[in-house]
This record gives sequence, C-alpha cells and structure tokens, in this order.
Amino acid sequence: MARVKKAVNAKKKHRKILKLAKGFRGARSKLFKPANQFVMKALKHAYAGRKLRKRDFRKLWITRINAATRANGLSYSRFMNGLKTAGIEMNRKVLAEMAIYDKEGFAQLVNVAKEKLNA
Repeated sequence: MARVKKAVNAKKKHRKILKLAKGFRGARSKLFKPANQFVMKALKHAYAGRKLRKRDFRKLWITRINAATRANGLSYSRFMNGLKTAGIEMNRKVLAEMAIYDKEGFAQLVNVAKEKLNA
C-alpha cells in the first residue's frame, strides 16, 4: 500500500485558518496553533452575537414604540393589548418604523387601540 503524505492538505487547512485570523494581533495571526484557538473562539462569539442581535433589535423596537405610545397618552403594554383585541397584527419592527416616519398613521393606531380598550 502506498504511503499517504498529508503535507498538501495540512497546508490548505493552515492557510484557511490563518486567512480567518487576519487582523488578529501578534502570534494569533501568524502561527497556526494560537490562530486556530482564537479563530474557534471568535467563531463561537460570532454565533452568539447573531442570536443577541435579534434580541437587541426587539428591545430597540419596543423602546421606540413605547416612547411613541406614551406621547399619544398610552403605555406600550396597553397599546399592544388594544391592537390585539382590535385584531390588528403588525410586527414590532413595522410599528417602530411607523412611530418614527408616519406619526399620523401611528396616532390612528393608538386611537384604535384606545377605543378597543374602552369598549
């Protein structure tokens, strides 16, 4: 059986990791072993960060909606409850955009929610 040499494949693997480690400081970008460790760690953080971004955006949208509803004399939770009872299904991203760019339309939504809460 022929002897298998791994030099080409190892070189490819090392090159791939060192390319990902570009921009890291010192040995972390030059030497394979530390670069590999910190690339793995960076990829873990990147994965977690993609999950956290969704949480952060939702928090931002809720804050914007709350500020706009309070300007119209209602709290966020009562506003959302009023929309739900009125049968209006809009996601928080769209509501936050309306609160910033379409104040009149958002005020109408707040009035609809108020009416449904009082009824």
